[in-house]
Amino acid sequence: MSHPNKPNIVLILADNLGWGELGCYGGGALRGAPTPRIDSFAREGLLLQNFNVESDCVPTRSAIMTGRHPIRTGCRQSVPPGFPQGLTSFEKTLPEVLRDAGYVSAHHGKWHLGDIPGRYPSDRGFEEWYGIPRTTDETQFPTALGFSTDVAELGYVMKGKAGQESENVCVYDLDQRRSIDKTLVDCTKDWLSRKVAAQQPFFLYHPLVHLHFPTLPHEDFKGKTGQGDFADSMVEMDYRVGEILDHIDELGIRDNTIVIFASDNGPEFRPPYRGTAGPWTGTYHTAMEGSLRVPFIIRWPGKVPEGVSSNEIVHCTDLFTSIIAMAGAQVPTDRPIDGVDQTDFFRNPVGTKSTRQGFLFISRTS
Repeated sequence: MSHPNKPNIVLILADNLGWGELGCYGGGALRGAPTPRIDSFAREGLLLQNFNVESDCVPTRSAIMTGRHPIRTGCRQSVPPGFPQGLTSFEKTLPEVLRDAGYVSAHHGKWHLGDIPGRYPSDRGFEEWYGIPRTTDETQFPTALGFSTDVAELGYVMKGKAGQESENVCVYDLDQRRSIDKTLVDCTKDWLSRKVAAQQPFFLYHPLVHLHFPTLPHEDFKGKTGQGDFADSMVEMDYRVGEILDHIDELGIRDNTIVIFASDNGPEFRPPYRGTAGPWTGTYHTAMEGSLRVPFIIRWPGKVPEGVSSNEIVHCTDLFTSIIAMAGAQVPTDRPIDGVDQTDFFRNPVGTKSTRQGFLFISRTS
């Protein structure tokens, strides 16, 4: 069933993907890691050269989920494991707003906005979730010399459903690090199939684990490029995005599905997983352009023109406001919203300008 006034929405967010990594941004094969699926996807829609985020995982994800600068939401920097920090309870999240407009939502991937009951994705508007509540650094803990669970918690892959307690699935170790992006795509394909069969308009948030360090490819991709684990992981990431796009086509919902692909911040700086921001200086954790300017592609058949690129400024808070507008939902009016609606610009990027000329960035302090 088609919902012309309720397009399906898929948001795929890469982790620590620099501006210069993908072929469509000047990387790809030149980096030893071809990205043909994402490059082809970019030709089917609008590619932004000046999409900007926060300098770290947590604040960007908070900004996308709330449309508000992270200093407002309790997510200006990091979320200590097991503590009551994270996205503040009074925030109205994107899936909660969309739910009021008749959408169902799922989260498959990395959350990093709270890891205690009441702050998991299934507590914040998502019908169901599967993935990691925190981050991928933790996969190194079990094999680290001197590691003790008396000092630090083990990380877990988790799952949950709205109205139920989230539960641990397995320890998030290096073996799980290699396989998790495949598992997440399997979860997404299953959920999409169920929602389409139920004729429900949906919002899918699929925050990939690649390319966060340790950047380790699935065994099927290990050695594929001959350029090491990082390049192999790039190729796998491209393949996983392609799997989601193919499934959308197989379900027959391409024409009424908005697909957005972006990154949460600039590239990793630690060797051997160091990425590149192309011509921009800096990596994530900095206030430099290489940290804040990242890839962004949107495809909306018949609404967003194909094969267009733009250097107009768009900010990650704008995703909240724009997705709500595209879904025909209502932006909350009981709090300041920092994101602006970019729908008109997305639909006519040649004839119109972005609705912003700059963005606020509050650098962390030591």
